Amino acid sequence: MTVEQRYGDTDTMTQPETTTPTTQRYEEARAAARRAMTSVTLIPDKPLPPAVTETERLAYRGFKFGAAFFGWLIMLSMVVLLTASLTGIGAGASYVLDYTRTDARQQAGTVAIAAAAVFVLMVCLAFYIGGYVGGRLARFDGARQGFGVWMISLVLIVIAVGAGAYFNNQYDLVSRVDRPNVPLTNDTLITGGLITAAAVLMLPLLAALLGGKTGQRYHDKIDALLD
Repeated sequence: MTVEQRYGDTDTMTQPETTTPTTQRYEEARAAARRAMTSVTLIPDKPLPPAVTETERLAYRGFKFGAAFFGWLIMLSMVVLLTASLTGIGAGASYVLDYTRTDARQQAGTVAIAAAAVFVLMVCLAFYIGGYVGGRLARFDGARQGFGVWMISLVLIVIAVGAGAYFNNQYDLVSRVDRPNVPLTNDTLITGGLITAAAVLMLPLLAALLGGKTGQRYHDKIDALLD
C-alpha cells in the first residue's frame, strides 16, 4: 500500500507504508502454504484386483470333506441331544399320565408306530441341521455337503453292521439280549422294520440335501449384494 501527500503539501513523492505485523503474518502463511504444496507427494491409485475367473471359482466348488465331516459331527451331537430330550419328555409324560408298561403292551402296535414316527422325525431334524452346517461352511454346493453328511453316516453304519455281524457270528451276542415279549407277529415286526428302515434311509437324505441348500443361501444373499 502507498500513501499520497495531501493537496498543498510540498512533497509530491509517494512513500511506502511500513509493514504491519498482520501483513507479515499473512506473507508467512502464504510462504508456508506454498512450501506445503510443493512437498506433497502424489500417490497413484492402486489398480483394481483382477476379476475372478471361472476356473478359479470352480476350485472352491464341489464336495468338501471337511465341511461334510463337521456337519456330520453336529448331526451326531444333535441325535444324542434330541434322544436325551425325547427320553426325558416321554418319561415325564408317562409318569404324569400314569402310563405303565402293561398299557404299552396292550397297545403295542400304536406305541410302535408312534415310536418309529418320532424316531424318523428326530433323525431327519438332526440330518437337516448337519447338512445346514456343512453347506454354511463350504459356501458353494450346499446340496453336495448335505449328501456328504448322509454318506459318511451310511458308510459308518455299514461298517458298524458288518462288525456287529462278525462278532455275533463269533460270540452269538444276539441270543444273549433279553428282548421284550411284544404281542406282535413276526410278519408285522418285519414289515414295520422294513418300512422304518426305508424311511430312515431316504428321508434323512432329503433332509440333509435341504439343509445344505439352506446353508448355502446365506452366502448367495451376500454374493447378490456384492454384485
